[in-house]
Amino acid sequence: MEDLKATPLRAEHENLKALMAPFGGWLMPIQYSGIIAEHKWCREKGALFDICHMGEFLFKGDLVADGLEGVFTFPVSTIPVGRSRYGFLLNDAGGVIDDLIVFRLAGDEAMIVVNAATTGNDFAVIRSRLKNPAALTDISARTGKVDLQGPLSRAIMVEHFGEAIRDIPFFKFIKTAILGSDAIVSRTGYTGELGYEIFLPADKVPELWRLLLEDPRVAPAGLGARDLLRLEMGYSLYGNDLDETITPLTAGLSSFVNMDKEFVGKAALERELVQGSPRMKVAFKVDSRRAPRHHYRILHQGEEVGVVTSGAFSPMLSCGIGLGLVKPGAAALGTRLTIRHEKVEMEAQVVELPFYTGGSLRS
Repeated sequence: MEDLKATPLRAEHENLKALMAPFGGWLMPIQYSGIIAEHKWCREKGALFDICHMGEFLFKGDLVADGLEGVFTFPVSTIPVGRSRYGFLLNDAGGVIDDLIVFRLAGDEAMIVVNAATTGNDFAVIRSRLKNPAALTDISARTGKVDLQGPLSRAIMVEHFGEAIRDIPFFKFIKTAILGSDAIVSRTGYTGELGYEIFLPADKVPELWRLLLEDPRVAPAGLGARDLLRLEMGYSLYGNDLDETITPLTAGLSSFVNMDKEFVGKAALERELVQGSPRMKVAFKVDSRRAPRHHYRILHQGEEVGVVTSGAFSPMLSCGIGLGLVKPGAAALGTRLTIRHEKVEMEAQVVELPFYTGGSLRS
């Protein structure tokens, strides 16, 4: 535990008697009152998440001339100021080094938000691909981030921080002042609900956390609930559903890859488009309340065809749900599957995503 990094909110979590555990090299809150209760609160009210472990890089320079345009699977120079875009950093084989979001702060300025466990490697890889490496700075240590997610989040944010927040469209953000400091409020998240990600100086995060938790509509939620919420939407988790051996095409995320631009890994994806993928992402629902888990085997007509990458019991669907990678012949909608681990066996069926469609995300 001594080797783990801690967010600026560690003392707050301990005061709230959170269950803490390692995640991506950090000591993070897994749950407070309980995963199911926190999941329900987010689906119905406003859940507050500590996301300070994620990495942030600041790019200042000419997006094209300094090389940022060629780094990711999507165009950066066409992102309007005040908007953000999701996509990938790939290796030569087309595998996903990380999935990330780029925020266009100004004509010559962008913030790149990456996963916690991959922050150091991401920074090194991105800098190595820039024509002007000095244009990129790692601002993770001085940047704090909390997410307020849930159908009541807009009303809460407007009451506390002003009317400018009310009309922020999905995947757009504003620069504003919170607690007297420069901040970014973005209408993004990882839960399938209406919500906001708030970036501000790390030393201001505890004060913001306490302020929001004074509101009776807000309750803290840990990474356990966050994982369940994202799985009900079918969102990928890096390290489970994505890694350096899995391409965006295999993961069913081709819509976040622009094949009309140049980027590292493009040639491998072009070959995959021609030759086909040896495995494909599937979403499946279990016929019972049993929960599939990461690395459980997937069988079709008695043959082992793949592996579960994410799985859990869904409170919203009252059954087990999961994502997996399977041979193409077992990926069609409606295909019957058997999920097996040692003596545990459950029947399932391939379904469309998202699993849960009743969220407030587009409200």
